[in-house]
Amino acid sequence: MAIYIDISAAVHGRAGLGRYAESLARALVQGYPKRFAFFYNRDRGTSPLDGLERVPTRTVHAGYKPWRMAVWLGQLLGLGFERLLPEAELYHATEHLLLPLRRVPTVLTVHDLIYHLFPEHHKPLNYWFLNRAMPLFVQRARAVIAVSESTRRDLIRCYGVHPDKITVVHEAAAPHFRPASPEAIATVRARYGLPEGFILTVGTIEPRKNLSRLLDALQRLRQKGDDVRLVVVGSKGWLYEGFFRRLEELQLGDAVLLPGYVPDADLPAVYSAATLYVLPSLYEGFGLSVLEAMAGGTAVVCSRASSLPEVGGDAARYFDPTDVEEMAEAIGAVWRDEALRLEMGRRGLAQAARFSWRRAAEETMAVYQRAMSL
Repeated sequence: MAIYIDISAAVHGRAGLGRYAESLARALVQGYPKRFAFFYNRDRGTSPLDGLERVPTRTVHAGYKPWRMAVWLGQLLGLGFERLLPEAELYHATEHLLLPLRRVPTVLTVHDLIYHLFPEHHKPLNYWFLNRAMPLFVQRARAVIAVSESTRRDLIRCYGVHPDKITVVHEAAAPHFRPASPEAIATVRARYGLPEGFILTVGTIEPRKNLSRLLDALQRLRQKGDDVRLVVVGSKGWLYEGFFRRLEELQLGDAVLLPGYVPDADLPAVYSAATLYVLPSLYEGFGLSVLEAMAGGTAVVCSRASSLPEVGGDAARYFDPTDVEEMAEAIGAVWRDEALRLEMGRRGLAQAARFSWRRAAEETMAVYQRAMSL
């Protein structure tokens, strides 16, 4: 018998969802050896997670969209996909896709309800699918894990999920996120052409990240005489045209660096190289990059929306993400004050240390035990 963890998001490298699936899987396997098996859709030539090749694994080979439709139709028709998970005692969907299983208890992690709360920020097809499938998935799962109290509240308010069905299990920065050495910082500075002083933001370029307003705030700071430069680390996501259009309108090309995707091994040093980290998002299910920046000793200035105050605690400085002037004032105050940045960096290290994947694994295991006993 085995507890199956769906690591599809991890092997496909799907940004925050993949980071969650991989970090949790590693922590669970380390804490409870021989208890787990993996499941994933191996479309597009995926390969096992490094160092976890010996974990028993079952896969399907299907395109991303066909597989999503198959899972949803299976749920609608009351089918059972048990043959895909031999001797399963529980199945955990770590992204928003719950296998239809009739005899095996299931746990679903819900990261956010962005598609429901901000439909204009999603592609029509993705919005259509999630709006129809997620209420069913949440209903069918025996237990639900929310990555923040903010997401838990959204589930109760939007879908009427009984509070007793939802357990909050916070994410954490991976162990390799820590203050980088001067040598490591010099290496990434040369590799990506990073300036000596800059503000950093990390995440997929998409409307929810609110990067167009960050460009407006950057322009205000530069007009006031602050020689501020912005580094945006992240790949193009969807509906990103508005950001690049605003970048051209404001003629900020020389002040904004777009290195694109940065490998995970380089990210800690990039965080440590930054003068400060900014996350202007309109909504975050958790906001993991805030903890990653804090774990690197970097001062964080971020939106006060959704889960971010829950994650940043009293170590971050906050602003209204829809108020460009307040955003610029918060960033500028920290940018200009080195003593404040050092103090915020110290508080950030302590805040990041409150979260760990070991604790997340223990809390997740407790959810499994309750689900299997129902």
